[in-house]
Amino acid sequence: MSVVDEHTPATGPTAAEDASALRAVTIFPVLVLLAGLAGWLFAGPISTQVGLITPLLGVIMFGMGLTLTLPDFRLVVARPLPVLLGVVAQYGIMPLLGLAVATLLRLPPELAVGVILVGCVPGGTASNVVSYLARADVALSVAMTSVSTLLAPIMTPLLTLWLVGERLPVDGVGMALAIVQIVLVPVLLGLVVRAFLPSLVRRFLPALPWFSVAVICIVVAIVVSLSADKIVEAGLVVLLAVILHNGLGLALGYAFGRVTGQGERSARTMAIEVGMQNSGLAAGLAAQFFTPVAGLPGAVFSVWHNLSGAVLAGYFRRRDARGQG
Repeated sequence: MSVVDEHTPATGPTAAEDASALRAVTIFPVLVLLAGLAGWLFAGPISTQVGLITPLLGVIMFGMGLTLTLPDFRLVVARPLPVLLGVVAQYGIMPLLGLAVATLLRLPPELAVGVILVGCVPGGTASNVVSYLARADVALSVAMTSVSTLLAPIMTPLLTLWLVGERLPVDGVGMALAIVQIVLVPVLLGLVVRAFLPSLVRRFLPALPWFSVAVICIVVAIVVSLSADKIVEAGLVVLLAVILHNGLGLALGYAFGRVTGQGERSARTMAIEVGMQNSGLAAGLAAQFFTPVAGLPGAVFSVWHNLSGAVLAGYFRRRDARGQG
């Protein structure tokens, strides 16, 4: 996938690239949904694998690190303002939206914590594919995802402690150390491996998204299995909370980009980066530091944000087509 920025003339993606990206972003949520169903139907045996959640999340983040190169961070120096605005929006809008949604729906403490935690984690890697499909600024998307991920060991525990502390006790230090182990170390390790073994890594890059989603599916299945008895009772309200959280995040991310004077492509990128979260990480952290039920919003978000992202990308593409007509 070629990476272009706001100031680079876009020659337009090839039909093959479009088809591949669209296939990924539509098949992923189906696979994750099937994994959640398996976790519910076979809760007994799958729940015994709870110890795998942390190492599997590390594997996912290592895969993210393998997709990064040092030039991906060049945009932070070349165009720091949109990156800074995007990261501020990421860690400003979604956590407060999570709190607002939890309060509006009067969610019980466990579910409220799960929704808020989804808002406090960094952007999800699927946002880069959706930005490509939406003809947004892919280079900015990669930079925002990377920077927000590297800041996660500081921002996620602090925001969670601030917004969740009154509902359930939060081990902020433990969470920070866990995120360093789960996120920071694997991402940096992947970055180093990519730098020293570029030819080898390039050979495996086409398969990495599918490998990552397979691992995410396992995490979701385990998280769902841990609270299978609560899904029928909580499922609808969790889905409503996720739809509101994600939809408002997409809308406010776009509005924030436009209000701060960013171009159309940058505003699209901010919408996608703000609305699409690393929900697998949220589900894992919720299950580890709170309760299995708190992991449900992250598991549901993993399915929903890919679907909504694909719909939003289609809307932006149709709008572009009307403008060219």
